[in-house]
Amino acid sequence: MKNLQMNDLINEINIALKETIPQSNLNTDLEESMLYSLNAGGKRLRPVLLLLTLDMLEVDYQKGMQTALALEMIHTYSLIHDDLPAMDNDDYRRGKLTNHKVFGEWKAILAGDALLTKAFDLVSNDTNINDTTKIKVIQRLAYASGHLGMVGGQTLDMQSEDKAIDLSTLEAIHRTKTGALLTFAIMSAVDIAHTDEQTSEMLNEFSDHLGLMFQIKDDLLDIYGDEQKLGKKVGSDLENDKSTYVSLLNKDGAEEKLNYHKNEALKSLENINDKYDTSNLKQIVELFYNRDH
Repeated sequence: MKNLQMNDLINEINIALKETIPQSNLNTDLEESMLYSLNAGGKRLRPVLLLLTLDMLEVDYQKGMQTALALEMIHTYSLIHDDLPAMDNDDYRRGKLTNHKVFGEWKAILAGDALLTKAFDLVSNDTNINDTTKIKVIQRLAYASGHLGMVGGQTLDMQSEDKAIDLSTLEAIHRTKTGALLTFAIMSAVDIAHTDEQTSEMLNEFSDHLGLMFQIKDDLLDIYGDEQKLGKKVGSDLENDKSTYVSLLNKDGAEEKLNYHKNEALKSLENINDKYDTSNLKQIVELFYNRDH
């Protein structure tokens, strides 16, 4: 296993993303709008997670680079659409004006659409994986980002505004809206690495707990976070009357849930065959747990 450093991977991903969207000859600024959000300084957690999982599985992480870039494009498109007035109506994202505030609503919608379709273009033209693996990855990505995954979770989230919902509904929202792409990051690496069933099962469990951890931390940061570090206004969930782990369980209950999923995520890693070095994935757990933005 190479001693991969997260910052090095992030730099590599950032450079590669800038090269994925060539200017068209249509004389529009659509590509500028796409790149504005794509290069707006994201943490690149999902692509990094995919590449670190591949490395843990003793496969050259470069085999997953195109898939990692595609994943970041889908995540970015979802943020552009989430920020729109019809949904979360946010003016700032990562400390910068949101896409629709810079380019207008219709172009922001089209930039999101273009990033979504470009993601599948990247995977379908990937020469680093064979056709059988490519189909598996495309199927998994379509599922994770579609009506049974991220988009379905966002729909349930929007429908749940101004309503009292129970914890199981909240978890269903977060397993799909947030967790589906995090699970894709890990399980597409499993597809590319042709991993054994037991390791695959443990990584699937790990991804589930990691996704819920991520969202519980988000809910806590939305109320108790530092606006300067977050790059956006805190309290938007309260403003939109959204049920969160904090509103349903209060701060202590949410933190207890966060600790539970952290411990379960680490347990899943402990159950993976000793031949694999899971230290980088353990580092991701700590990063999700301790993050302040």
